[in-house]
Amino acid sequence: MRVSTSPREDAWRRLKKNKPAMFGLVVLGVLVVLSVLAPWITPYSYSGQDLELGPSPPSAQHWLGSDLFGRDLLTRMLYGSRISLAVGFIATVVALLIGVSWGAVAGYLGGRIDALMMRIVDVLYALPFTIFIILLMVVFGSNIILLFLAIGAVEWLTMARIVRGQVLHVKQQDFVEAAVSLGLSRFRIIVKHVLPNVMGPVIVYATLTVPNVILLESFLSFLGLGVQPPQSSWGLLISYGVETMEEYPWLLLFPAAVLSLTLFSLNFLGDGLRDALSDR
Repeated sequence: MRVSTSPREDAWRRLKKNKPAMFGLVVLGVLVVLSVLAPWITPYSYSGQDLELGPSPPSAQHWLGSDLFGRDLLTRMLYGSRISLAVGFIATVVALLIGVSWGAVAGYLGGRIDALMMRIVDVLYALPFTIFIILLMVVFGSNIILLFLAIGAVEWLTMARIVRGQVLHVKQQDFVEAAVSLGLSRFRIIVKHVLPNVMGPVIVYATLTVPNVILLESFLSFLGLGVQPPQSSWGLLISYGVETMEEYPWLLLFPAAVLSLTLFSLNFLGDGLRDALSDR
């Protein structure tokens, strides 16, 4: 006899069969562990300078070489992964909180409220988000917390549309009508009955939002509006590497390779989750 399994167990079983998705999951897990254990992995400080050493290629002392100020590149990449991954995940969480709440309320209430809320989304879509974030960073200064909130505050619009579409479908189901007939409040119906049934697409889109956020942070750091020295992020390291790529190519090669690997891994994982959580 076949042992019955829950939908979550079925999704995990399908995900494990997807080799690219599992590869992405393992890579992300390794990157998170390395970023957390950075102080114990490398003996160097991310801000410590050795001007006598200067830029040096990979060696036994500095596995990935050193930058113009003699700072160990591996150390700065490990500490930079903390900021890049934190921006990606925290800003995505902010976008989820806003987008899911907005889309669920608009989709469930419907009517004029839905029309008004979605017109606001359409108007915000017309704004140049990158310019908006740059203005925030210029007015309020470069701050990590502000960077998290600013990016998350402009990445929720697509999530709101996705959730609204799913809610419009789910609220027509019999179990929602049964909850209404029992006299449950709208808030309880949305939280207890509607949202749990739309989380599949939400989770998938969240994994695809993280690489977009990381790329946006890298772009801002590349422009000098994101992370400020002596802190580091992958975008800031790539910015330095571009300036010296002809003389010291390793300063660009290694940060760009790690960033590309992370983005590919997140996209592989997102595609795998889409297939694993699909109703079909």
